[in-house]
Amino acid sequence: MIRFTFLFILVYSVMQLTINGQQQNFDSPMDIQQLIEKLLLHNKRIAIEYNGKIIPRSHFSKTMLEEGDQLEIIVAVGGG
Repeated sequence: MIRFTFLFILVYSVMQLTINGQQQNFDSPMDIQQLIEKLLLHNKRIAIEYNGKIIPRSHFSKTMLEEGDQLEIIVAVGGG
């Protein structure tokens, strides 16, 4: 009988992002959708500017974040 032993090593590094002017550290790799979930904004109406460009919600899961990226996150607030 042959036994196989597998060792999986997940490598995570820390990346620094600037969000609304504040530097924050996060595990990488991560896309914008994962960041939104981590920030507990997934049920909110938001707009995101990513390195100077507005990112449509349909591209959140396709846009990978990298060290040094700058994001502005606007949360819409209703009121009268």
